[in-house]
Amino acid sequence: MNSSPATNPYKRHRFPAEIISHCVWLYFRFCLSYRDVEELMAERGVILTYEAVRYWCRKFGQTYANQLRHRRPRPGDKWHLDEVLLMINKTRHYLWRAVDQDGHVLDILVQRRRDKKAAKKFFRKLLKGLTYVPRVIITDKLKSYGAAKREILPGVEHRQHRYLNNRAENSHQPTRQRERRMQRFKSPGQAQRFLSAYGPITSHFRPRRHLLPAREYRQEMMKRFQIWREITGSIMAA
Repeated sequence: MNSSPATNPYKRHRFPAEIISHCVWLYFRFCLSYRDVEELMAERGVILTYEAVRYWCRKFGQTYANQLRHRRPRPGDKWHLDEVLLMINKTRHYLWRAVDQDGHVLDILVQRRRDKKAAKKFFRKLLKGLTYVPRVIITDKLKSYGAAKREILPGVEHRQHRYLNNRAENSHQPTRQRERRMQRFKSPGQAQRFLSAYGPITSHFRPRRHLLPAREYRQEMMKRFQIWREITGSIMAA
């Protein structure tokens, strides 16, 4: 089969898809900097620059994440929503996050406010392209959730309690680790770009290990690595 050069994002790249996808995987999967990835690849005899790693992560990270999102099974019917403060250039921003009852990240959104308008925007982003709605949403006691839910999801049960939403609050911890490693996000756009790719990729390689016997965990990880090879290879062959 002859593929159109315009549809091959790897065309004219110096390195093959295997190296590019491996660098992207290292950066998003582990708490590493671009220079860390450069050094790890140098140890394997692959000489590249951290700027190349930065370019690949920005160009391919979201593409990989979108394909993983399309391949994931349908999320659970219980959604946990939460927002956390981000200081970007000495300005308050809020990272809105939604996860299902299994801890799978559904979506994230960086916004300046956490009022009703911001909550409605996040609800619309969550529901975009879906043909279903959750059975129940769980939030903290922020009144913006209730006001937005009454307009966007009027028939969905809403539970508000300080201690019911630990699932979403725990999901913020990896983001905090990366934020410290990156010495804070430089702009709202950078935070949105990074976290939009980081969420699906890191979730894909983090099955609920504590619920799986060692043998089943290894088999599950083999399946997930195979999916990763398929999506990175299918892009090259597109």
